[in-house]
Amino acid sequence: MKKSVYFVISIILLYIGCSNEQAPESDSSNTPEPNSNTETPSSSNSTIKVLALGDSYTIGQSVCDTCRFPEQLKDSLIKNVETENPIELKIIARTGWTTTNLIHAIATETLDSDYNLVTLLIGVNNQYQNKLFSIYEEEFPQLLNTAIALANDKKNNVIVVSIPDYAYTPFGGGNTNISEEIDQYNSFAENYCNAQEVTFVNITDITRQGLDNTALVASDNLHPSELAYTKFVERILPFALQKLSD
Repeated sequence: MKKSVYFVISIILLYIGCSNEQAPESDSSNTPEPNSNTETPSSSNSTIKVLALGDSYTIGQSVCDTCRFPEQLKDSLIKNVETENPIELKIIARTGWTTTNLIHAIATETLDSDYNLVTLLIGVNNQYQNKLFSIYEEEFPQLLNTAIALANDKKNNVIVVSIPDYAYTPFGGGNTNISEEIDQYNSFAENYCNAQEVTFVNITDITRQGLDNTALVASDNLHPSELAYTKFVERILPFALQKLSD
């Protein structure tokens, strides 16, 4: 009886041993090792993202798509930034937009909050449409805070551009009241930016040459020309390059 029991146990152990030895190994050829055949994205190949917020002065009313200042800025960055990283530009702007319109437009977009550079140029239509100045005083800070949030919560990634003065165009006819009101808007924006330690770039003086140098005015006799936008970018570019290098 004992021999029979021992025999049975021996058979069972032998079977288990053989089963373990013959168990197939997993086919590793169909299961890639971590990061095998793929490259982890790094700073060397990540996209540089630029966002431009504004109105007709940002969308480039009456000039070609590549003539508007955000596109010229993008081209200048490509030429001057020492990197092979692609540069991606997104523009949220439309002719006639006030601060209120821009706030609503941004709210309808699905935006990441990782932009390397954000520009903001807004306010002329508040002035042109005779909106209460108090609206700008309330909504410009809101837009600036939104711009900062979209720029990875980094104030240093934001550039505010001053409002051009359309009084110095054939349409504006040298109306000093327009200039005084534009000064009021720009003064508020600049002071607020300074208080928040956000870069403010003044380009208004360039547009105030428009009656003497008609090449600075677009064919509609109101908006900046390609040449004017080139001069805007000459002012903006050094700050943009510094921000992208930080």
